[in-house]
Amino acid sequence: MTKQSVFTMKLEPELREAFMAEAEAAHRPASQVARELMREYVERQREAREHDEFLRRKVEKARASMRAGRGRPNEELEVEAAARRTALLRQIDEVGE
Repeated sequence: MTKQSVFTMKLEPELREAFMAEAEAAHRPASQVARELMREYVERQREAREHDEFLRRKVEKARASMRAGRGRPNEELEVEAAARRTALLRQIDEVGE
């Protein structure tokens, strides 16, 4: 990737010195480390936005399902899950005997 712009930022002197020392200890140019950190940040932010959008769509789909009368009450689901847990625990006990 061609470097076509300059990025200037203000830092506390202690942070700059610590960053420069760590980059030097890793035998890497500080600018390369800064670019990698920026790329990682951009990727994390993008993934977070995509995950938020995924969750938003999932919640909206569930709400639409509930409005259409296709949902099930939480209490009903809890009873069903408890019955499944009990059945699984029985199977585990039977295998262990």
